[in-house]
Amino acid sequence: METRVKRDIYSMQGFYLFVFFGFGSLFPLLSVYLSEVEKLNGYQIGIILSIGPVIMIFFQPFWGMISDMKNLHNRLLTLTTLITGIAALGYLFFESFFLFIIVAIILAIFQSAIIPLSDSISLKYTSKAGVNYGNIRLFGSLGFGIAVFIMGKLSEWNPQVIFYSFFITLLLAAVLSVKMPKETAEAPARMLSGMKELMGMKRFLVFLAVTFLIFGPNLANNFYFSLFVEDRGGTYTGIGIAFLIAVLSEIPFMRVAGGWIRKVGLLQVALIASIVSLIRWIFYFTEPSLSLIYFSAVIQGLSLGLFIPAGLQYIREITPSQMTATAVTFYSAVGNGLGNWFFTFIGGIIFEEFTIYVVYLFFALLTLIGVLLTVWLLQDHKKMQFQTGSR
Repeated sequence: METRVKRDIYSMQGFYLFVFFGFGSLFPLLSVYLSEVEKLNGYQIGIILSIGPVIMIFFQPFWGMISDMKNLHNRLLTLTTLITGIAALGYLFFESFFLFIIVAIILAIFQSAIIPLSDSISLKYTSKAGVNYGNIRLFGSLGFGIAVFIMGKLSEWNPQVIFYSFFITLLLAAVLSVKMPKETAEAPARMLSGMKELMGMKRFLVFLAVTFLIFGPNLANNFYFSLFVEDRGGTYTGIGIAFLIAVLSEIPFMRVAGGWIRKVGLLQVALIASIVSLIRWIFYFTEPSLSLIYFSAVIQGLSLGLFIPAGLQYIREITPSQMTATAVTFYSAVGNGLGNWFFTFIGGIIFEEFTIYVVYLFFALLTLIGVLLTVWLLQDHKKMQFQTGSR
């Protein structure tokens, strides 16, 4: 039994490592490729990059409901991972802006299923096996950080290498997904009644708002952090180093997240992560020196490294067991999709009208609302515990 558990854990860790290595190979460098190699203008690049978050808003819940209704979690994960890897090669075979849009749409549709489905499988398995989810998810951060650093160097030799790396690593991830533990779902009739229950859950809907307000700015920061570092006098090499520090700093905090959650609670850990994010945006608004920016890059680890596992496990805890994939995909659609798009889009307008520092002030103000909502959830949870205990 212990050998089987280890094998399952290795397959999930390997999956996250290869998938996020692929993501780190392609997405941070795609805008540079489209600009320097394909000679697209900023308007065209902006349209292509915005397709992913918008597609996620609509398709992530779709993938979750289909997988729960038909009990196809593992098969869909393998299929969508493979198609995603193949779809990215379209950027190499086409040269038209409109064909690039089609490639981006196909890529986003199938990519939107990968992380929510793999998270659903991993969450259910780690809950049953008594394993720390963070010890599995941290391999994603490791893969992303290594990929950004390595591909940044290799792309100077041949920019097309980012697409080949994406294809190969997602192909390997698809192979590993076959070996991941099988997730089972309950009957469709119970799933449909669970869907109604899910949409009527106040705690679930409020936490979706928290995810939008906390996770959205963190994802949008991936677009604006390089502009921020550059404005403070950083070089391209410095930007890459800062990203590497920020992403890799998530690993130790994901590793200890399980222990923190057991000691202080899910919402408490999410609150700590939210407050740290708030402090980070306020700090950036004060126009700190470049050396302090590099030093403070580890703040991302404390914020995202704790919020990702705590948020997912909270969703898993408060939603019906037959609705895990659906709940996780809604959660991901709001954070990765709607939140990412909204804060990136509004941040761009603010950046054009004011400065990059006002963008971070905007992030701070909305994150503050997320912190207050988390406090409300925490108080509501304590009230429910008190009422249950008093009966």
